[in-house]
Amino acid sequence: MSERIFNFSAGPAVMPEPVLREAQEALWSLDGTGIGVMEHSHRGSAFKAVLAQTEEVCRRLANIPDDYHVLYLQGGASTQFFSIPMNFLQSGDTADYIITGAWSKKAASQAKQYGKVHVAGSSEDRNFCYLPKALNWTSKARYTHITSNNTIFGTQWPGEPDVPTDSPLICDASSDIFSRPIDVRKYGMIYAGAQKNLGPSGVTLVIIRDELVKEASLDIPEMMQFRTHADNESCYNTPPTFGIYVMGRVFHWIEQQGGLEAIAEQNQDKANVLYRFLDESVLFKPTADKDSRSLMNVTFVTGDAELDTQFIATAKEAGLDGLKGHRSVGGMRASIYNAFPKAGVERLVEVMRAFEAKHGEAKHG
Repeated sequence: MSERIFNFSAGPAVMPEPVLREAQEALWSLDGTGIGVMEHSHRGSAFKAVLAQTEEVCRRLANIPDDYHVLYLQGGASTQFFSIPMNFLQSGDTADYIITGAWSKKAASQAKQYGKVHVAGSSEDRNFCYLPKALNWTSKARYTHITSNNTIFGTQWPGEPDVPTDSPLICDASSDIFSRPIDVRKYGMIYAGAQKNLGPSGVTLVIIRDELVKEASLDIPEMMQFRTHADNESCYNTPPTFGIYVMGRVFHWIEQQGGLEAIAEQNQDKANVLYRFLDESVLFKPTADKDSRSLMNVTFVTGDAELDTQFIATAKEAGLDGLKGHRSVGGMRASIYNAFPKAGVERLVEVMRAFEAKHGEAKHG
């Protein structure tokens, strides 16, 4: 196959095509060095320049204050599920968790191994199709943890919940990081696996307040301490060099689009095309409540598992791949991250409309 198709995968996900072209060249020779980016020493001047440039544009893009560290770690967001409580919870401490899907449940489960977990809110009673509005905070929580976007269930926080001022807000932003403006000052820590909006799998971006780093535990392995990576500028051991390079190019690409404000407008525009059709459709229905819908992952069903399977096959034949919903919920999921083009969403609606014309009347007649 010589032509690229529309990739709706939830992750690893679609990348900006100009970044892919740049990476293609850098794999062969980074900035004319005659050595590919994956072959350069992480302690050599060529990669040090990549690291510095990547942090510079990351800070500029999100207006990250000087008292926050920007780290590039390994192990994905799932490693942060236990690294965070390992660093910040002692046996008598309590952390608040808001449970809005599978990933926040896993994060809370890991935290229970290190301290107490208080569920401040949950939407599990309706299979995570909404974001909880009634939140019950514990007293003096060591931190509060949220998952900003829920890939499996298609929900997204429109903004930060109003957490107690004495409880640092920690956010798993893996699936909507840099999809909109973000006020970093409202967070103690933000972390995100790169493979949805930032780059390839294998690198995790961590933005963490210096105050938290200094307060973290010392009686845990050095590799698990945030201070280790902060003190060594993410080069305590060999970092994911290629992932960091690509992440830097994605940051530049976002800037070229007009920054986070412009990206947010594009993402809203794309999502509106699909949700507008879903709200009018007689066959396809969105699964998330209207006020909780994600702009990154649009989940929908026909109400008939066999028909869902048939549609997924039809879409794939039309050059639309990755639409199968998560194995735990079924249905369909269109992941339309920053780099996904509006033309792909419009093409999806065309295919859905044709499928509905053929099957909608028989199902609902």
